[in-house]
Amino acid sequence: MRKKRSIMLTLILILGSSARLAKSQDLASFEKRVTVKTLGNGLTVLVCERPEAPVFSFFTHVDVGSDREVPGITGLAHMFEHIAFKGTEKIGTSNYGEEKIALQKVEEAYHAYDWERRKEVDRDDKKVSALEKNWKDAMAAAQKYVVENQFGQIVEQAGGQGLNAFTDNEETGYHYSFPSNQVELWAYLESERFLHPVLREFYKERDVVHEERRLGESNPFGRLLEQFLAAAYVAHPYGQPVVGWPSDLESFSETDAENFYRTYYVPANMVVTVVGDVKASEILPLLEKYFGRLPAGPKPQPLRTVEPPQTSERTVILREASQPVFIEGYHKPGARDKDNAVYEALQDLMSNGRTSRLYRSLVRDKKIAANSGGFNGFPGDKYPNMFVFFAISTPGHTPDETRDAIHADIERVKKEDISDEELRMIRTRAKADLLRRLGDNQGLAFQMGTAQSLYGDWRELFREADKIEKVSKADIRRVANATFVDSNRTIGMIESTQLAKAPAAGKEGPQ
Repeated sequence: MRKKRSIMLTLILILGSSARLAKSQDLASFEKRVTVKTLGNGLTVLVCERPEAPVFSFFTHVDVGSDREVPGITGLAHMFEHIAFKGTEKIGTSNYGEEKIALQKVEEAYHAYDWERRKEVDRDDKKVSALEKNWKDAMAAAQKYVVENQFGQIVEQAGGQGLNAFTDNEETGYHYSFPSNQVELWAYLESERFLHPVLREFYKERDVVHEERRLGESNPFGRLLEQFLAAAYVAHPYGQPVVGWPSDLESFSETDAENFYRTYYVPANMVVTVVGDVKASEILPLLEKYFGRLPAGPKPQPLRTVEPPQTSERTVILREASQPVFIEGYHKPGARDKDNAVYEALQDLMSNGRTSRLYRSLVRDKKIAANSGGFNGFPGDKYPNMFVFFAISTPGHTPDETRDAIHADIERVKKEDISDEELRMIRTRAKADLLRRLGDNQGLAFQMGTAQSLYGDWRELFREADKIEKVSKADIRRVANATFVDSNRTIGMIESTQLAKAPAAGKEGPQ
């Protein structure tokens, strides 16, 4: 075993040496192949020429997620992401002129119904039922003009793959890949759905999102995370679920979504990255032609709310017929902080694979957890966030046991310098991870677009490994002691109401 480990370490160190050279060449090469331009309307576009195959990928990054939602419209960012696939004034409709009139009637009927049903006094239930019927009849009339999934069909018929999107706590992203001879079609489609979006089938899709919410609630770990964040954040939007609260998913309107779109889907708040078999000299005129049509608008002001310092430990306990789970988090600065590389190094030390401290301690040695680790930047990176540790107990063991073991490892990293070997491994893996993230067009588009939006410079993607290279043992102890303190801690756990028995003597638990 010792010999095998020595061989593996040698291979990793060789990879690290190669990564150092490759990274230098990559950055210099990428700077020659990347073109960044801000269009007249404020939209930032990145073009990375990578002609290895006749395809390209793109990533449209919109700098808004659930962070800009307030009570009453939680879940709206995610909702608009769904609606962005419903088409435009020209796509997804058999007769937009008639459909527009029908959709206006839907909205008028909905507001009348919603106003009456949410009255706290003097509500007339018969009137509510009648208004609900009018609204549903209006939706049925508008549905006659819908051409289902036409946007997606156009993409697929032209050879597009991976059509998808996501919304999280602070961003929304859209992406897919196309053959390189379809660049103009892509530029038209992607710009058109943000220039002339039609929020058709809004309430039908709202029901779909509500079902997503219901399915999430059926997962004990999902319920734990939601309660954990709600306890950890008393002021900042990080404490509210991306999918939204149930009552909001039953109440917000197409008009709310339209207002949200007009406020946050402005060119100054968007970055479009194209990576693959394209030439900047050829694609930039197309980007100007199509994306330049988006009307300019002011970039949204920075978020006002800042989470106040936590001064007491908070605990959330769920009692479920489920496998026991333990999670705890500590507030820390956002990704743009000078110490973020130290937190990245701590994450690697504590949770990166089978050689990490928590895996070796809780899973391999004590056998009290089926999995254990930690991660930096939860639930997002842009704002002050959390460093989180977790453990999933093995049969017969409790969250209290995993908590105590995690705390022992935290105290160790606070009191003792990490070893030279651990520090080398952290630096080596940072370089290897960079190379891995450069491996495909879609991943690169995602990484570059996110870095451009978060830092204002895509090159930060490459600088991260350099910053981790400069992290010292003293830095790790300093940051650990400043962050991992009891009063800054939020704990969440699932205590099993049907705790399984430990394995019989001589039989090992899950590995």
